[in-house]
Parts: sequence; C-alpha cells; structure tokens
Amino acid sequence: MLLKYDPRKYDRTDGLPSAKDLPDSDDTPVDNELQDLIPGLLKAILAFIWSDRMDWFFGVDMGIYYDPDEPAIVPDGFLSVGVPRIVDSDLRLSYVLWEERKVPTLVLEVVSHKRRGEYIRKKEEYRQLGILYYVIYNPLRKRKPRLEVYQLESGEYRLLEGEPVWLSEINLGIGREEATYLGIRREWLYWYDSNGQRYLTPEEQLFAAQQKAAQAEQKAAQLAERLRRLGIDPDRLDSDS
Repeated sequence: MLLKYDPRKYDRTDGLPSAKDLPDSDDTPVDNELQDLIPGLLKAILAFIWSDRMDWFFGVDMGIYYDPDEPAIVPDGFLSVGVPRIVDSDLRLSYVLWEERKVPTLVLEVVSHKRRGEYIRKKEEYRQLGILYYVIYNPLRKRKPRLEVYQLESGEYRLLEGEPVWLSEINLGIGREEATYLGIRREWLYWYDSNGQRYLTPEEQLFAAQQKAAQAEQKAAQLAERLRRLGIDPDRLDSDS
C-alpha cells in the first residue's frame, strides 16, 4: 500500500466524502471475542483514568480512512490523542483523516488462530501511515513474546523492551496480567502508571469502593458498640450536639 494521504493536500474538505458518506464497516466479522473484549477493556479503563480529558478518542473495530479512493484500514483498536473525544451526538461512524487532521497515536491488533498480516502487511501499513505505537498481542504464542510494542523512529519501527512497556508520548504503560474481567479469568491487556502499577478496571473500581464502604460501616458499628459499653448511646450523640 502506498500512502496517499497528505494533510496538505486536504486543507479544504470540499468535494471529499465525509464519515457519513463512507462505509462504517467492512462487514468482516472478528475471529473471536478477544478482538472486541481486549480493546474494549483498554477503552473502558482509559475512560476512567482520563475522565477529565476530552482530547482523545479510542476506536474499537472502526475503520480508519486515509485516502478517499481506498478502503479503510480496520484495526482491532486505536487511540488518537489531540482530537475531540465526542464530535456530536451521533458519535463517530469512522475515523476519517482528512476530517480529523490527526493520525492515531497507537494501534492495537489482537492475533487469532487465523492471522491477518499483523506481523508484516499491517505493520507496514501502519508504518506508512505514521502511527507512533503499534501494539501486537498474540495470546496463542507459547515460545515467542505474546505482547510486542513498536515505536516509530526515523520512519522505522523499533521493538520496545520491558513489560509493562512505557509509552512516553501518552504517559501510560501497557502490559499483560491475569485477572477477571466480565467474569472471565484470563490474561488481559491493561494500562499502567509510571511506577508500573496497573490501573483498575471499572469493575474493580466499583468493588474497591464497595469494600471501602463496607469497612467504614463495620468500623462505625464497632465504635458504636464501644460507646454503648461505656454507657453512651451513640444514636443520641448527634441530637445532643
């Protein structure tokens, strides 16, 4: 694929198709649930840790249009930083470069039993598009690394070392850990902070809040019982004050 999209070529969008004019799906089903669940989990966590930011967008199984005369590229997930999180009440149908004026910062591909060119063809496509980070997760690998993260440097992809892998441009790490999501215990991809600590999922955040509330309630009950033993009615403390 030759990269035809040039932002300078599209200073005006007159005559170019909009997202509403372009197909919002290639009608190709995902090979398995993980190709939806894994990027979906990353998006859900990001929505929590970046809840106060409106300058990012995470697409799941959404087409990226780089040329009005070419079909979209459809990664399993992608993150674009520096664009509006919400464009309007109908949300995005697809990600159109001549409208967004911003190439995605990160692209994720989840490999299934049926490979789709993740290690060669798609890697070259994303390199030509100028995607800064390319993440490949292959849960079926046994001997080779299941998670590979590449960073674009001087026009070529360089494999980043370590795990979680620190992505300095977005101030997040990405890595693997076995945990439970949607009731499923397995290895998932997660975001990490600069200290290597995993960010909790929305489910885990809710559970932690419930645990904290339960502990606070238990401590309050224990304190009330101690007061009663001292002959003090805790129910009258507020009214007496």
